[in-house]
Amino acid sequence: MPTDIPELTYHQGTIKISGNIKAPDAFWDERSKTFRSQGLHYKDITSSLKNLSIEYRDKVPDTVPCPDLKQLYNNNTQLRDYQQDAISSWIQNNYQGVIVLPTGSGKTVIGVEAIAYCNTSVLIIVPTIDLMEQWRFVLSKVYPIEIGTLGGGTKNIQPITISTYDSAYLQAEKLGNRFEFVVFDEAHHLPAEGYRTIAEMFIAPYRLGLTATYEREDGLHTELNRLVGGKVFEQELSKLSGKHLSPYRTEKITVPLEDDERKNYEQNYSVFTDYLKRHNITMNRPDDFRKLVIRSGNDPEARKALLARNRAREIAFNSSAKVDTLRDLLKKHSHDSVFIFTEHNKLVYHISSEFLIPPITYRTTTRERNLILERFRSGVYNAIVTSKVLDEGIDVPEANVGIILSGTGSKREYIQRLGRILRKQKGKEAVLYEIIAAETSEVNTSRRRKNSQKQ
Repeated sequence: MPTDIPELTYHQGTIKISGNIKAPDAFWDERSKTFRSQGLHYKDITSSLKNLSIEYRDKVPDTVPCPDLKQLYNNNTQLRDYQQDAISSWIQNNYQGVIVLPTGSGKTVIGVEAIAYCNTSVLIIVPTIDLMEQWRFVLSKVYPIEIGTLGGGTKNIQPITISTYDSAYLQAEKLGNRFEFVVFDEAHHLPAEGYRTIAEMFIAPYRLGLTATYEREDGLHTELNRLVGGKVFEQELSKLSGKHLSPYRTEKITVPLEDDERKNYEQNYSVFTDYLKRHNITMNRPDDFRKLVIRSGNDPEARKALLARNRAREIAFNSSAKVDTLRDLLKKHSHDSVFIFTEHNKLVYHISSEFLIPPITYRTTTRERNLILERFRSGVYNAIVTSKVLDEGIDVPEANVGIILSGTGSKREYIQRLGRILRKQKGKEAVLYEIIAAETSEVNTSRRRKNSQKQ
């Protein structure tokens, strides 16, 4: 075989291109004296060379040997109409793109179906160990082969392998040419500065993103166009409510601060706003607050302002009227299944102590959390209070009432919390309460959630 034939090889997440050829998205690497390109561009490079009728040797793929997954696929569940539409849109986009569906609408089902369509080695990437185990449980029921896992102390590479984002990031250089299909569950995590290198190092021509919340507040969701193929399908919550998800209503309850609470709140919050005014700082963009936090590292006045803001928010979050309103709602829904959501762990434990409700926070062990959720599922407990731990990545039991005592203005957070009470159940109507302190920053926070509430 002639030695002057161009050759493609895989090296540490990149495609090395030897020979005098011009490939798309390639850069010159002085150390290896070759052109290189990110693994992401493998499909474009090979397509370009074929279109130009350029002969080349391809030593890039080293894919995990894979049986006929389509033939092995044992699933009698019929896809819902919107799930089939989502799959079709993804296929029409050359088996690339992000599917956006509300929590509880069956995104995992779509991922499982897509694996059969691609019929090749696949890596499913998830944010948590809990989600890794959930995917493994689902996949084991429909594919009669060993399901591999990467994360939580395990490294078992199989034709179908599930990995956490952290483990995939650490192993991307070695695994980037071993899978032809990559599924990014909770794909809104992918554009983060570290995680995006996973998509850049993998050569996989087939890519699927799944998420309930496509947009990121930092605007980095635009990176999903390059990394996965952009948004190819989205279904609004309102169109699924009643048919595929439970019908629901939302109710905002505004409560006043006590006189002493009001006085302390205003004193603290004015320290924060006065600092912003003196330094002509606005909080109009999502990144502004992060910049202020960085500034506080060198500016004692900025640190003082941030601490005062935190004290003011804590007063609003923990107002006595909120606790009284919560007490009334718990009495009203004493025969319902209730999730109580808060922003901070301190309030979680206060509510837990006040109402004898089991708490779930980052401090809760996996064993204890699973026990609480199982008792909630069986009806032993009718309420759970939690911070952000149940927002994402944990399979939670049926609930029909949600109560938000505090939170951010994040659309993602709101949709995820709403999704926790919307799983379909005969005769069920879900209700999500939002309790906010009047004339505090919580009012603006609630206003920022309006777009989410319209969905």
